[in-house]
Amino acid sequence: MLDRLDHALRARPERPAVLTATRTGATRTAATRGELAELADAFAAALYARGLRAGDTVGVAVRPGPRALAVLLALWRLGLRGAVLDPGAGPDVLRARLASARPALVLADAAAQAVAGWARPLARRAAGLELPELAGLGAPVATVGRRLPGCAPALDRHAARGGVPARFTGDGDADAVIVFTSGTTARPRAVVHTRASLAAGMETVSALFSGGPGDASAAIATGTAGPVLGGTFFVLVPSLVRGAPVALPARSPRILARQLARLAPRDTYLTPPQLRDALRAGARFRGRVWTGSAPASAELLGRVRESGADEAWGVYALTELFPAAAVESREKAAYEGAGDLVGAPLPGVRAESDADGQLLLAGPGARHRYLGEDPDPWVRTGDRARLDGAGRIVLEGRAKDMVLRRAENIYPGLYEPALHVPGVELALLVGVPADGDGDGRDYGDERLVAVVQPCHGAAEPALRSALAGPLRRMGTAAPDALLFARIPLSGRSRKPDRAATATLAAHRLSSGSGSGPARDGASAKASRVRRGAP
Repeated sequence: MLDRLDHALRARPERPAVLTATRTGATRTAATRGELAELADAFAAALYARGLRAGDTVGVAVRPGPRALAVLLALWRLGLRGAVLDPGAGPDVLRARLASARPALVLADAAAQAVAGWARPLARRAAGLELPELAGLGAPVATVGRRLPGCAPALDRHAARGGVPARFTGDGDADAVIVFTSGTTARPRAVVHTRASLAAGMETVSALFSGGPGDASAAIATGTAGPVLGGTFFVLVPSLVRGAPVALPARSPRILARQLARLAPRDTYLTPPQLRDALRAGARFRGRVWTGSAPASAELLGRVRESGADEAWGVYALTELFPAAAVESREKAAYEGAGDLVGAPLPGVRAESDADGQLLLAGPGARHRYLGEDPDPWVRTGDRARLDGAGRIVLEGRAKDMVLRRAENIYPGLYEPALHVPGVELALLVGVPADGDGDGRDYGDERLVAVVQPCHGAAEPALRSALAGPLRRMGTAAPDALLFARIPLSGRSRKPDRAATATLAAHRLSSGSGSGPARDGASAKASRVRRGAP
């Protein structure tokens, strides 16, 4: 798929590739297809000139957009392995992830570096973020794009291109990308996709996008397909291959609504929180709308269709296997059984349940392994599920401790150790249901709550002050609320009971007896900052 994209970009260099929106919703071309190809060539030459060769690892901390896509193409061309880094995860987690991936070089845009450097006080006040200085974390850093004061030297876009390989000549078993998901700071867990599994996932998305209402085969064949709205690589790459320009969604719901009206995309991919925000802003849809990265109820999909979409699809996907299943709103609404219908496994995907009811998935698009672990063909999803009589996947709840907040996966084990400051006896991070529209309907989102049990005699005001620093260092994973309470215990071993703690937190928050926001409301702002995806 990425090899085909490289060819497709050069075949029609004058056509728009990546679009953005002005404040009025008008379309602006961020990069043409030719500019994207040229940028990828320049990045490949610069990386090759620095001595990077096939099999080396490059950390990537670049926001989604033309530069990030060009970086991906350059890494693919040279056979380099990209490690997706999220500076918003906080310095302790990021330091552990860098130690695990051991990149030879970190590529970062100016924004990621600025908020960790000269703009740190502003970032802390505006979004409650405490980001690390990338240059001080053990790997050399190069700036991608415009360089601001205090940033690392820019990647040399004028490096000689002689001798740079035209394409990688290895096989599909070579590693392509590392995406960190869970684990602890002592042992970060990361998904490793090979070139073959990454390509297979993109082919599956391409097949999903093919056909449907308004499909125009001739337009696709000639590279004049209608625009697509979406920001992930799994949307960008297949769409650009078939000749469709891709518009990056506006962050403001009001501007997004205007963007949808003026762009009239044939296909739209937004997360459930983005859909809800757009609907509240009065957005109208057309064509097909796809959503994933968080649970999407039949009610939400139905509202999207009522707002003009021909079809509204929920996509079930994991970092380990993207995508796994999909279901259209009418099929989901017609399902009357228990659980959440997410659709039939997509072509090539195998689904089974183990003895404990956990959903297992396998297929060409499945990750090869977790970093530092042996290969395993089966992805253990952590979701309880069953297959109905038609072979469709029906989810029955999450089995793992992951908290899902506005399409961001937050793993408590990454951050709980930092809460154990002097005076804290026990501390847990738990998720409690959050209303989707403030009207009592639960759309699957959760609020992240830190529940802290003080040691005997410890004063809560002093603990709140002591916890302020660790909470800031959690970055975008900062909790929405901090509660002081005795944590329930369970079993003969008297381990902290997460389920009972979550129930306690939900009751305290709903009754208004909680101890307020985690840190002066900053966490609510931080929760709006979303991480990028490959």
